[in-house]
Amino acid sequence: VKMMLTMVCLFAVLIALLPILRFRAYQIQASRTWCFYKTEHVEDWEDRFYLLLFSCLGLLALAISFLCNAVTGITLLRVKFKSQQRQGRSHHFEMIIQLLAIMCVSCICWSPFLVTMARIGINESHSKETCETILFALRMATWNQILDPWVYILLRKAVLRNLYKITRGCCGSQIINLHMWELSSIKNSLKVAAISESPVSSKQINLQPLSSMG
Repeated sequence: VKMMLTMVCLFAVLIALLPILRFRAYQIQASRTWCFYKTEHVEDWEDRFYLLLFSCLGLLALAISFLCNAVTGITLLRVKFKSQQRQGRSHHFEMIIQLLAIMCVSCICWSPFLVTMARIGINESHSKETCETILFALRMATWNQILDPWVYILLRKAVLRNLYKITRGCCGSQIINLHMWELSSIKNSLKVAAISESPVSSKQINLQPLSSMG
């Protein structure tokens, strides 16, 4: 595992240094706030290659992450149903929820930026609208690093329980009053319906005109 991680790190460093080794410096983008591969007037095959390589590696990383998290989630589900302890089962369920949330956040945040870079590398087109799209996609990609810790923090069982208590404390009285009103109205309706359909009530109704005639 250590050897694999070392190879991945070295490969990432090599990809990052490719433009410098080929005497193609990173360029300041149109917003003047960040540097990246050349995205304006992409005509050379090498510039397109860098964009497509970055996009393909990013999408491949998302796919591998999705696959690994899916396998982990399925394994945890199997262990959850085999486990007899309630505490262990709830812990497994909490981990599965966190894995699903992490997968969704990563795919939502990174996919727009990777797809946009791939489109630029394939279509070789760039416009003002594309600049705004790239900047928005970049911001979404940076949100991933911000949202990941919050996913682990907020999707814990203890935190969710406290949030539920706070929400119930704020809105619980109104909900309880509403349910009590609905239950009382339903009970009254059922009582009236039962009285109207009971045979005793029909006999009383039929006896009333007879007593009046007597």
